[in-house]
Amino acid sequence: MYANKKFGLIESGQEVMVYLSPHTPIRQKRLNDIISDSFYRELFMNPCLSGWNEGKTKHSYMHLCHEVLSRSQLNGVAKLRDAGIIINNLVVLPNISNASLANNGTHVSMGSQMLLRMLSDPTSGFTHVHEKYVSDLVVKIVEHFLPLFVCIYSASPYRIDFWDFHPEKVLSFLPHELDYTHLRMLWRRWKKKTKNKFFGNTLTPFGPLWLDKSLSKIFALKGDFVHDFRLIDYLVCLMSTEQSPALNGITGNTAKLKNDLEKLGIFHKDMSLYLLFKPREYSIMGFSGFEGRYYSLFESFEKDMGNAVSIQNLVIALAFHYIIEGKVTHNHIPDSPFIESERRQMIFDGAIGIPTFYVRADTKKLFLKYIVSKTKKVRNSRRYPGYLRVKLDEYLNALFNILREDGCHFIDMFNIEGVMEDLKQRLDSSSNLRASTRLTNEILHSAGVKSPFDLNGERFNMASERFYYNQLRKKHIMEAFNFLEEDFRNLDISIIANNEPFTSALNFVLQGMTLSRFLRLFKNDFLKGEADIKGIIQMVFLMLIVEYIEDKIQKRMRVIYDSAPVYRAGNA
Repeated sequence: MYANKKFGLIESGQEVMVYLSPHTPIRQKRLNDIISDSFYRELFMNPCLSGWNEGKTKHSYMHLCHEVLSRSQLNGVAKLRDAGIIINNLVVLPNISNASLANNGTHVSMGSQMLLRMLSDPTSGFTHVHEKYVSDLVVKIVEHFLPLFVCIYSASPYRIDFWDFHPEKVLSFLPHELDYTHLRMLWRRWKKKTKNKFFGNTLTPFGPLWLDKSLSKIFALKGDFVHDFRLIDYLVCLMSTEQSPALNGITGNTAKLKNDLEKLGIFHKDMSLYLLFKPREYSIMGFSGFEGRYYSLFESFEKDMGNAVSIQNLVIALAFHYIIEGKVTHNHIPDSPFIESERRQMIFDGAIGIPTFYVRADTKKLFLKYIVSKTKKVRNSRRYPGYLRVKLDEYLNALFNILREDGCHFIDMFNIEGVMEDLKQRLDSSSNLRASTRLTNEILHSAGVKSPFDLNGERFNMASERFYYNQLRKKHIMEAFNFLEEDFRNLDISIIANNEPFTSALNFVLQGMTLSRFLRLFKNDFLKGEADIKGIIQMVFLMLIVEYIEDKIQKRMRVIYDSAPVYRAGNA
């Protein structure tokens, strides 16, 4: 808003608008289809500068990512043929310029103060070798719990028309993320889920656009509706090779895997390895922890993101508990592409909306077997001998019960009983509490229709975009104002009262007005788009003051924490 007014953007017919949207804009995709990949990179490279001190370096890195991902998706077509999904030479090749880098998700990083202190202390006996061994195992454990987050706390609703339902397009990067067996299973069930049936037979588009659109109109072939398309349309994780496991706990394993993937034309060794749940190493990041990269769009920061982060923290703590108690080791979760795919397939099933998945009855994954043993309504598959048929909703309930039973002491310690009750209600498929359901209903309401299939793909996805930058943006702004007002109420008044610079700063900003009155007036002007330059600058100053005071409080609490005894690796 400051830039719009200060630099005369609105006067020249331009406007900067900041809002959350999980998909590449439709018009940007259209443009991407008619220009070269190099020209697209020149026009639309998202610099994604978070965590980088040198913007030019990151800009070059994003160019590399776009070039690699564009070719990687093309290479996936050959894998689809090898898997038997493409059975003839008639394919609609994906564009050589891939727009998926504009799919915007949310990354949540969480670090450990204790691990940081141990890794920075040479006498602790805990080194980067131990960190790598434990972190990889934590990731493998946590990946089993990730279906609890997909569509439950975040989502990205998307409509796919019949004429766009080509496997080489909609399966996108999945050939690089799933084993051929699970990829075929997923594709069969996805086709069964769609509204592409004619006399009980599922049809897929033939290729010529005029023919497919005609068939769609004549036979009422409507395509599909996907709950979290961002996880399908983007390379969110990479499957290991037989020679180079990514998570076996051995230092240097990711470098070996990236070299293998580069030779296969899937990835590049200079890129950071893509994982749904990623270790953040002390030697690289300056802290030790993990980053959740499976979040798409939050309908609410407080209800969705806040609760999701609490559950993420709970799952990480439970994973460490399993490891410390010796209940789960690397031997319980072997490192092979098939076993990786077996534990990740349900994440993509949840994103698409597929209600079942299959697990080998003799799976060597003892941890997955433990979860399945607690899952209800599991039966032997009639279609796939030697496999168990598992209902996804029952699997989610089993995960919830495991968190409740095995992590009960953490639930009490973190004081998240209310968060767990909220999760239980979200898991009830008949409720409307899931993020995917709420986002979809609000999009439909804004578009004036009752079902995603009342609109074709382009109209529904355009309606989604309008909802994101209109109603949802304003809702997020209201939440942000509520957070700011709460921050002011919760600030340590004694710090402000006993510190002349803070008092002077507030008096300078408010200019005799009470804080509550200023926020109320500014919020009304802001939502109407009528805030003036003076009010905007005052608001920026207020936010800086809040951040500065909170930082002072956190540093004071950190001093208290650091005075606690350090537990060595030998007796931790």
